[in-house]
Amino acid sequence: MKRIIVDYKKLTPEILNLLVEKFPDGYGIRDIVKFTNHKGQYIEAVEVSTEDTMYLVKISDELVDSMESHEEDEEDVIISDDLNIDVDDADLEVDLDDD
Repeated sequence: MKRIIVDYKKLTPEILNLLVEKFPDGYGIRDIVKFTNHKGQYIEAVEVSTEDTMYLVKISDELVDSMESHEEDEEDVIISDDLNIDVDDADLEVDLDDD
C-alpha cells in the first residue's frame, strides 16, 4: 500500500470527499496522527485510505475551512435537489379576494 503525505493545497476532490465522508462532524484529537518527517519537521495529520493508498493529510486551519466549505457545497446540492417541484401537473387555484 502506498503512503502519501498531502498538504491541503494539493487536495484532490477525491481526497476531500474521503475526508468529509470519514469525518462528517470534523476530526477529533484521537483522529490525529503525529510524526516527524524526513526533514525533521513535526507533522500532525489525519488519515484516509483508498483500496491501494493511505493518505496522511496535514492538519491546518485551511484544511478545516476546505472541509467545511465542501460539506456546505454538498448540503446546497441536496437541498436544491429536494426543491425540484413539477408545477405543470399541479392543480393551482389562487383566491386573491380578501373578502
